[in-house]
Amino acid sequence: MTLFLTLPDCLRDDAGRRFDWAAHRWVPAEPDPGLGNAIAAREALRIAMKAGARRLPVGVIGPNDASASELAMAESAGRGIAQLGLPLICGGRGGCMQAASRGATEAGGLVIGVLPASDPLSANPFVSVPIASGIGEARNAIIASACFALVAVGGGHGTLSEIALGLKMGRLVITMPDANRVDGALECAEIETAMEAIAERYFRIAP
Repeated sequence: MTLFLTLPDCLRDDAGRRFDWAAHRWVPAEPDPGLGNAIAAREALRIAMKAGARRLPVGVIGPNDASASELAMAESAGRGIAQLGLPLICGGRGGCMQAASRGATEAGGLVIGVLPASDPLSANPFVSVPIASGIGEARNAIIASACFALVAVGGGHGTLSEIALGLKMGRLVITMPDANRVDGALECAEIETAMEAIAERYFRIAP
């Protein structure tokens, strides 16, 4: 899919359709003699957010007992998601979850934490909206279902279960260099590449 921007803020695809910001839907458009300038998906998404399009959550998953490199990667992922204008959803506790939450919060983003416990105050200090599920590790299924894309940082059984659930639910699952390699997931070496893939998926899932 190639995206084109026609002034002032009309987004079209290479099939000539127009993106309806409010409905998150591609709709037929009147013929246009010129599609306008091709635009990167990330920039199109930022425009969509300013125009009031739906802010679909993106998940960041990773171990609680994380290495320094995994924490840095998670923080960068959270920051990148916030810069796209999208909310972050995660497990809401420590390790990679807290690092991603910190990155998103410091970039002005919204952080949703789906906690395994029934106490909302068990969330890390960067969570904006704590959801106290009270269902333990089964909350991994909520995280995988609630987002349209998942970024996996690091390994571990919990992270692997969320990767598997995300793939089973048809979500875009991105694995960063330290994450488990799983068939069907998109491997990305850099956060910038991952953010572009997320932006492209945002527009591709629109009817």
